[in-house]
Amino acid sequence: MEALKNDVLTVAFYLPQFHEIPENNEWWGQGFTEWTNVRKAEKLFDQHDQPRMPTDLGYYDLVHESPIHKQAEMARLHDIDAFCFYFYWFAGKRLLERPLDAYLKNGPEHPFCISWANENWSRRWDGKDHEVLIAQDYGDSTAESIFKDFLPLLRDRRYLRVDGAALLLVHRVDHLPDARDYARVWRNLAAEHGVGPLRLVAAETTPDIDPRVYGFDAVSEFPPVGSGTFGAAHLAPLAGMDPSFRGRILSYSRLSRRFQRRRNPDFTRYRGVIPGWDNSARRRQNSTIFFGSSPAAYQRWLAWARAEEAKRTSQGVVFVNAWNEWAEGAYLEPDASFGNQYLLASKAEVPTGALQEAQPARLGLSVGWIRSMLTIAAATLIGTGRKVRNRLQSYRNERV
Repeated sequence: MEALKNDVLTVAFYLPQFHEIPENNEWWGQGFTEWTNVRKAEKLFDQHDQPRMPTDLGYYDLVHESPIHKQAEMARLHDIDAFCFYFYWFAGKRLLERPLDAYLKNGPEHPFCISWANENWSRRWDGKDHEVLIAQDYGDSTAESIFKDFLPLLRDRRYLRVDGAALLLVHRVDHLPDARDYARVWRNLAAEHGVGPLRLVAAETTPDIDPRVYGFDAVSEFPPVGSGTFGAAHLAPLAGMDPSFRGRILSYSRLSRRFQRRRNPDFTRYRGVIPGWDNSARRRQNSTIFFGSSPAAYQRWLAWARAEEAKRTSQGVVFVNAWNEWAEGAYLEPDASFGNQYLLASKAEVPTGALQEAQPARLGLSVGWIRSMLTIAAATLIGTGRKVRNRLQSYRNERV
């Protein structure tokens, strides 16, 4: 792999669910892709930026090779150093594997890494949380079995390395039955097969996890997880809110401030940034929406995160969530609302005044807003409990 041009690496998470697979056709209906949800989105309040509509790349299909080449060129021109593909693997069965396999075979000369998305798939999108579509099954040989599928990727010349170590993420490290054993097995197999050292990173998909508890090297922030919920609440009611709304309205500016005020731990925690967040395309009235995101606000957060990572004596990394999470309102690709502004905001150097700011909120009290505040309060209590649990695990680890 060629030497990367930036001292701090900027890595964007990449969702491969923009093509049909038989499983999704069975579970969600014929022809389902991520675009299905995106097209169905509706406004939930007056200033709600929905539906989201792609422009330059259109409603692309990752069955074809041309979109990923265009995406990689966009990323390269705008200082996104690598993609981090979600890797879906269930007891030997891979899902949504086609784009990554095509990338390996005939993809662009753009670095990449993977994050094992080791969660069950369920009907969360339509509120049926307990109906599992396909479950993780952690058998006795899972660590060895999945590594066989990791191996062709880790050996690829484009696979991203940090300080000489191949960067490998796990989305829910706390779901592994014995993460320390997984880490040991993977490191041994990597050495045995000539991959070299691994940099094992746990995504911070539950607040305040300590990678040392799991035998991992680092954590990557995964906003909006860890926002503290109530501390990021949008306290002013928004005009025209759907009275049936049962989700959460939060503030993008308060979210970014909370992440920037976090104390640095005594382990490696890479900074994370989101361009925005609005999963109403998936969750409808049960969604979480961060109001007030804009290219200018994203650029300020990203610039701060890069500056923080540059202070490390080792290689700094910033994770952007995400390149193309369209149904969660977290993407950098050009759209009808902002054009290519989020791409421009990703560049290391941006001209002053070149980026659009958020519009002031139009206010109006509603039942939906009151329900949102109650939901936020409940979620804050749950999140606090998770933080306490993770900190106790870290404390016990220090005493061992």
